[in-house]
Order: sequence, then C-alpha cells, then structure tokens
Amino acid sequence: MLLAIDGLLSAPEVEALRASIDTIDFADGRASAGRYAREVKANDQAAPSPARNAVLAKVEKALGGNALFQAAARPARMTPLILSRYRQGQTYGLHVDDALMQGIRTDISFTLFLSEPESYDGGELVIEDGFESRAVKLPAGGLMAYPSTTLHRVAPVTRGTRLAVVGWVQSRLRDAAQREMLFDLDRAVREIHAREGKSELFDLLAKSRSNLLRMWAD
Repeated sequence: MLLAIDGLLSAPEVEALRASIDTIDFADGRASAGRYAREVKANDQAAPSPARNAVLAKVEKALGGNALFQAAARPARMTPLILSRYRQGQTYGLHVDDALMQGIRTDISFTLFLSEPESYDGGELVIEDGFESRAVKLPAGGLMAYPSTTLHRVAPVTRGTRLAVVGWVQSRLRDAAQREMLFDLDRAVREIHAREGKSELFDLLAKSRSNLLRMWAD
C-alpha cells in the first residue's frame, strides 16, 4: 500500500526544523547504505549532534501522534531516523532497502519531505510497483509511506537542496495485505461511528477489526 500523508508537520514546524538543520554538519550518506545500495548512493546525512537529535525527536513525536500513520503502519519497532540531504548532482539509484536494519525487520519505508518542492528541481522519490514508475514530490511536511519490498530511487537533484527524514517500520502485521485490510476497516469503523454513533453495524465492524488484529498481530 502506498500512502501519502499531507501535513504531518505544519508549515511553522517545518520552518523551525529547517532553521535548526542549517546549524547541523553532514557526512557521506553511504555510511548507512547496504553493501550493494552503497554503489548507487550519493547523498549526505546529518552527523550525530544534539541539534540533529532534537530534529529527529520532533519528527518521531509527530509520527507517534499521527493517527493515519499509526493505522497504516501499526508500528512495533522503528529504526533510528535519518536526516538526509541531496544537493545538485546527488542522487540515489535504484535499490531495495535491506530486509533487516539493526535487528529490525523493514516492512514499511517512509520519506518525510522537508524542502518545498519549488525550491529544488529533480529529487523525486520514484517507486517501481511492477506496472509503472510513480514519481513522488510532496510539499514540505508531507510524508510518503510505501512497502520496503519495492524497488525505488531518488532522481538526481539538478537545482537546489532536497532535505528529508527517512525511516523504516517493523509492523505488528508482517503481511502487507493484512495491514491494508485492517487500515480499510479502521476507516469504515470511524465513518460508521461518525454517521450513526454506536450502532449494531458499528459493533460488528469493530468486533471484526479487533479479532482480525488479534489473529494476525505478531
């Protein structure tokens, strides 16, 4: 399931983060790539510092408080977040994310865009889904989540700077189809409750959702 979440961070929050990022040192991004992905990766990632840690902590808090992200991903564990930077000429070629990162199984990958799309050219997140390539370039504060099993790349940046936070989720539901079904049921439960309140239909849907989660969750 591909999911775009608009406004995970508000415009003032993004602006404050970018101001903090201006004070952060960056290093070669290949340090966090797997053996083969390292061959096609050319970007920067923020070096450890209190300022970087504060930026990533704010993003992690936003992820934890976003109902849509929580319902879609159902996180059990999450890798440490990475603050990445792509400047002119930098790119990340076609690759699949490592299945295990620091002992965490990667089920869902996500990119949180921090640069306004008009401030840079290129830099699209390109996801291959077997039928077509989907190029994604969201407004600052928007997040794209997608299965870690997919081939994907970051198109070369030809102007400006692309800032983003990336991370990976080990879901309580290993199976992507099960995650999508429960995500749809969550939406149905909320909409029925908003329309009818606690009705017989609401109770049946809520019961099915809870029992499927109980059946499938690790």
